[in-house]
Amino acid sequence: MKSIQRSLSLGLISVLLLVGLLLVQTSLWLFEAGLRRNLASDLRAETEGLLLALVQGREGFKLDSSRLNPRYQRAFSGHYFRIDLPDRSWRSRSVWDAEPQWPTANGLADALVDGPQEQRLLSYRAEYRRDGQAIAISVARDYTPILKSFAQVRLGGLGLVGVALLVFLLLQRYAVRLAMRPLERARQQIAQLQQGQRQQLDIRAPVELQPLVDQINHLLAHTDDTLKRSRHALGNLGHALKTPLAVLGSLTRREELAALPELQAGLREQLDQIQQRVSRELGRARLAGEVLPGGYFHCEDELAALFETLKMIHRRELDLRWQVPEGCRLPWDREDMLELLGNLLDNACKFARSAVSLRIERTTDGYLIRVEDDGPGIPEHRREAVLERGIRLDERAEGHGLGLGIVRDILAAWNGRLALSQSTLGGLQAEVYLPTQTRGKAGGV
Repeated sequence: MKSIQRSLSLGLISVLLLVGLLLVQTSLWLFEAGLRRNLASDLRAETEGLLLALVQGREGFKLDSSRLNPRYQRAFSGHYFRIDLPDRSWRSRSVWDAEPQWPTANGLADALVDGPQEQRLLSYRAEYRRDGQAIAISVARDYTPILKSFAQVRLGGLGLVGVALLVFLLLQRYAVRLAMRPLERARQQIAQLQQGQRQQLDIRAPVELQPLVDQINHLLAHTDDTLKRSRHALGNLGHALKTPLAVLGSLTRREELAALPELQAGLREQLDQIQQRVSRELGRARLAGEVLPGGYFHCEDELAALFETLKMIHRRELDLRWQVPEGCRLPWDREDMLELLGNLLDNACKFARSAVSLRIERTTDGYLIRVEDDGPGIPEHRREAVLERGIRLDERAEGHGLGLGIVRDILAAWNGRLALSQSTLGGLQAEVYLPTQTRGKAGGV
């Protein structure tokens, strides 16, 4: 899944890195261009000073060493010159035995040239006429210390860019978290909506999220209204069919049909199936309509009353126990939970010898319900058959086997699962898993 935070971070890093590198390199380029202009002025001043060091003698021009800067006398000092006349030339002692590549065009050379001892030289050439004679003066200065300074500045600039990137990333993460807080609140409200703690999302939201919140609330209201109308219509249809079905049932018992026992039995069987199907579909419609449950199932309050009812119904000595987490509240409709637990516990009481236990545990994404008894149990190879509708293993007991009709419908509506296994008490264990994050989806037993 693509992360918004990662995408924003990568985009910010790319932009800031590009901008930072451009700023560092552009700043260095502009600084070096200004520095070279200043050095060109200095080098031109040096050529003029060397021109003054040329004096007229009996044999023509000669170089007066007393007028030279002492740095031209020190070997490899980084300051060099060459003076060219038509008939003679001079060069500084500082160049020693090396011969740099002197510029041939007037002005500051475009490129650095190699000098002695791996020096990089910035050179300048100027031409003059004195006493009718052409004089060309070239000077050069070691540019290596400046290059090293630029390298250090560039490295420091990259370090500053890295620090700035880190600071901007931290600020960006903080800003994104602040911006995402409304989405996190919306997510929490949707989870509360799913668990029945609220009916709609909070209408107070940022301007960017307000249309989404309004649309979700409108969809919730429309869906709830539609399902309520559908459930109400199905209920009306079921009640409308009860009277005709009752009339047909009485007609099947008339004396005219006594002479046709096979026809009478067939009609009764078909009427029973119609009544069962109508009742079942009405129950499924009621379950489907519970998009937003009316309230929690408070375990401690509801289970105490349910177990008292079971003791009154079965009227024999049974050790009925239940264990739930403190303050346990199940986020499902109260009536549906009573039907689910009532069917499972009633079945356990029918077949138990002396003990029935109920245990509810909270898992990471739902609830686990275990109903156990110390009855005869069910052989492992026949447990799958018991889960089929209408299958009974003990015809002498009242009821319909495990009574899984409404249990199957409830678990299908809640995407729950039912599994049968051997109980630690010696009988049967019915284990129900109810997820809290997939309510409303289709599922199975």
